[in-house]
Amino acid sequence: MRSEQKRILIQVLLFITTFFTTTLAGAEWCYGKLFISIFPFAYNPDFTFNDFLLGMQFSVPFLAILTVHEFGHYFTALSHKVKSSLPYYIPFPPLFLSIGTMGAVIRLRSRVPSTRKNFDIGIAGPIAGFIMALAILYYGFATLPPAEHIFTIHPEYKQYGLNYADHVYKPSDSIINVALGKNLLFTFLENTVADPERVPNVHEMMHYPFLFAGFLALVFTSLNLLPIGQLDGGHVLYGFLGFKKHRIVASVFFVAFILYAGLGLEWIKLSQPADVLVISIPVYGLFLYSCFMGLGLPQRDTIMYAAAVFATQYLIMFLFPSVSGYSGWLVFGFIIGRLVGVAHPPTEIEQPLDFKRKILGWIALVIFVVSFTPQPINFP
Repeated sequence: MRSEQKRILIQVLLFITTFFTTTLAGAEWCYGKLFISIFPFAYNPDFTFNDFLLGMQFSVPFLAILTVHEFGHYFTALSHKVKSSLPYYIPFPPLFLSIGTMGAVIRLRSRVPSTRKNFDIGIAGPIAGFIMALAILYYGFATLPPAEHIFTIHPEYKQYGLNYADHVYKPSDSIINVALGKNLLFTFLENTVADPERVPNVHEMMHYPFLFAGFLALVFTSLNLLPIGQLDGGHVLYGFLGFKKHRIVASVFFVAFILYAGLGLEWIKLSQPADVLVISIPVYGLFLYSCFMGLGLPQRDTIMYAAAVFATQYLIMFLFPSVSGYSGWLVFGFIIGRLVGVAHPPTEIEQPLDFKRKILGWIALVIFVVSFTPQPINFP
């Protein structure tokens, strides 16, 4: 009993901490209010309680989506009599360009006995979270403030009027230029729900808390739906294909994911100085090897995969210099390769999915397609 109370206390403290870190991150991203100054690295005395309240306009909808997602897993596990923990929220320091969290997870305390139950638990989270994200994005686009709202965030833009984009988005050593990418759902809502005269520039989208929270939620949802390992998408794919076929498809998808992520990686391009390449190429090769250890292959085969992907990336970059992946995905690929794994552990009872579950599986695929953003956050 004491251990259970201690566990719940830890979970509550993690949630409270995550609420604070995401709120502080929201104040920075959405309103430019830094809790910790960069130079010097210290508490910013100009940060006020009102700035904290502004940050809640991001943290509340974002954590609402995250919570609905995790409790979708939790309640489905309980309905199948599979023991599960409450969500563990993962706070992250609200440092420069952090969103204050690395998500949340639940722990299954008993083995899931069948393919169908595994499928149900896996798919419940992303579907529940997606519905919540869709509602928040719809509200965000339907209630956009006038275009002049951006002048309250960037008063320096006012001198240019609403044509500020022609003047402010230029290369600069003192200003970090950030632009959010778009996915199919985001673009659809932007074109059908929002007043076209109020739609913000992609460089300013993060200053609209509901849009930013919904956008990030879609990014997290699509990553969870990758058909790899014990990610939610991995559970769905396992339900469709079973153990052997899942391992093949998941391995192919994982290799393709790493291949795309590393395209255009600046510090391994042949245009870099030789003294840089002497260090960066071996380091990147070791990184690829570490990622592909998640395939569970013999060492020789793992080295072969790493070398093949490395060579293919170089060939594509040589033939098509303008082609670029998204290096930010390499971090997620490393986490999958080293911590999650690519294969899905077998269940005791292999059951083919019934018709209703197959329909839900295809819906999950649609959610992945409309939510995935190839390049979520860019620094042009």
